[in-house]
Order: sequence, then C-alpha cells, then structure tokens
Amino acid sequence: MSMLKVLLEALRGPLTEPPPSLDDVHLNALAGDLDAAARRRLGRSLSIRHLDAGSCNGCELEIHALGNAFRDLERYGLRFVASPRHADVLLVTGVVTANMREAVERTYAATPGPKWVVAVGDCALTGGLFAGGYASVGAVDGVLPVDLRIPGCPPDPVALLQGLLALLQSAAGR
Repeated sequence: MSMLKVLLEALRGPLTEPPPSLDDVHLNALAGDLDAAARRRLGRSLSIRHLDAGSCNGCELEIHALGNAFRDLERYGLRFVASPRHADVLLVTGVVTANMREAVERTYAATPGPKWVVAVGDCALTGGLFAGGYASVGAVDGVLPVDLRIPGCPPDPVALLQGLLALLQSAAGR
C-alpha cells in the first residue's frame, strides 16, 4: 500500500462502531432486573471486584463499557469496588498466569462469603490463545471454584449483564 493511500484513508477518519443508542430499552430493562434481583438476594446493590488474571484487555474494555457515559449502570446499583473485602462477585478475566496465581487465590480468600466467581471471556474459560503457554497456569476454574462462565472474545456488555442476572436468579433458587 502506498503512503499516499494510507494518508488519504487516515483523513477520512477512524473506523469505529456506532455508539449505543441512548434509549436502549432492552439494556435499561436488563439493568433494572439485575438491580431488583440483587436487592432481593442481598438486600442491597451488587458489588463487583474485577480481577485481571492475565488478559489481553479486550474483556476489560467491555467491562468498562458498563460504566461509561452511554450505559452508566451504577444508576441501577451495579457497583465496582476497589477491594475484594467489599465484593459479592469476583469478575475474573484472562488466563491465570503463573505470576498471578497467588494474587488470584489471595483475592478470593479476602472476599467475604457468600461470594461468587464469574469467569469472563474465552481465555478465562479455556485459556484461549494462551492455553499451554509456559507462563499460563490455565483457565480460572483450575484455580478457583467458578459459579458462572460468560463466553466470548470479548463478551459484550449485554452478555455480561445477562450473565450477572442469571447468577443472581440461580443463587436465589439455592
């Protein structure tokens, strides 16, 4: 490709996905259902601690999209917390690397019960592209008991919400 062609394509602007619609009725209803399920099960909002065990950050971008200006799901009670001591759910992304194994185990131990572990993305479920690598311990369920698996590379924010809602609904039936 010639340099002129590259420059002309760059002048057209970046290729991005269109922003989500501001009036996404489905997403708002899903977030409302999630908050209601959390309040029934826990008596309060759901507190989530995200734990990156060794990912490429694709899943993190989708998780962060839950709190962006378009979705702003904290208004529905979905809270990300800085400490595992305040969490109900550990949202684990990425293959567990040898360097992160102890941190993953300690984070799980610091989380008070009842607690749930959610493996997010194909790397967390199977090891993905990194399975069998010299620095890879493997999937999350080889290190922690996993309550819910959300597949995708990466899973979109709606899939994350649907998974969390399914987790709370199945926990209510316990």
